[in-house]
Order: sequence, then C-alpha cells, then structure tokens
Amino acid sequence: MRLRFLASFLRHPIATGAIAPSSGHLAREMVGWIDWDKVATCAELGPGTGSFTGSILGTMNNGTDFFAVEKNAAFAAAMSDRFPEVDTYCRSAVDIPELCDKRGVREIDCILCGLPWASFPAGLQRLLLDAIISRLRENGYFCTFAYLQGTILPGGVRFQRLLHESFSSVTRGRTVWRNLPPAFVYQCRP
Repeated sequence: MRLRFLASFLRHPIATGAIAPSSGHLAREMVGWIDWDKVATCAELGPGTGSFTGSILGTMNNGTDFFAVEKNAAFAAAMSDRFPEVDTYCRSAVDIPELCDKRGVREIDCILCGLPWASFPAGLQRLLLDAIISRLRENGYFCTFAYLQGTILPGGVRFQRLLHESFSSVTRGRTVWRNLPPAFVYQCRP
C-alpha cells in the first residue's frame, strides 16, 4: 500500500497530496468525535487506499448506508479489493449530489474527507465544498484533515477561511504527531 501511494504521489502530487497513507492515529481522530448513533448515512470522499475506511466501518452502527468516492482509478480499485462491502465510486467528489440521487439519498449525516485541500486552487475548493454542503444534513458532521505544513500555504490558509465561511462551527483537533507528515482534524458542523 505504501509503495502504491508513493508511486501515485510521484506521478500526480497535487491530486494525491501525500507521500504516505494516513496513520491509524489520524483515523481515530477523524471518527472519534462523531455521535455515530445519529448517523444513518455516511460518505467518505478521497479515501485513497482506505486508511480511514477501516475505522469508519469499525465505528459506525450496523445498517448505516456507507459509500466512498475516489477519483484515482488505482486507489478506487484497491478500495474495492480491500473493502468489497463498501460501494466505491471512481468519480470526483464534485459528483456527490449526482451519486446521492443515484442511491436515493437526499441528505448525508456524515461526510469524512481525505482530499488534499491545500493543493487545490480556489475555484476547486469552493466547488467541492458547495457540493458537500448541498447534501450534508442540517445537523450533520463534516470532517477533514490538514497537514501542519499545509496551514501556511496559500491554499491551506484559503481553505481554513472557506471552512469558517461555510460552517457555523469549525473546531481544530489536536495535532497527530504520529502521522507522516503530522496532521490535525477539522471538525465542522453546519
């Protein structure tokens, strides 16, 4: 998995955004703040090779409608092989409204996201957030993470500002030092 991830990063650094999969420590931070008893529908955007997926599956309640959206075809195939019980769509996260319609889902209770926000241009950041917000339930959960060094990049600064403009509550979790590179979680509520 690590070699596949590194190879993808070397070929497409902006789209992949990281040199290694996220750690289990970061995965626990992603899922630990969510009240899973209030989650009937969950989507994971940009799961990569599934670093967070196992934690989501291990934490969510039985019967939760869970699906993943991964644009990278090699990662989407790896997700399908590793987690055949998860419907994984090889599409852009921008397509989340269309995918929800296809599944008969009006609103999503929880969206966990592994996209490399700091590497995206302003227009794509806004387009993605608009698509996410259009389907996130009013009292739902949106969770994503950022690498420490990304917070000083123009894209990281812009993304943090967009989060505060788009959500009524944005909390920055503690730094996960046991991740390569160190990262923290943005916990957002509409």
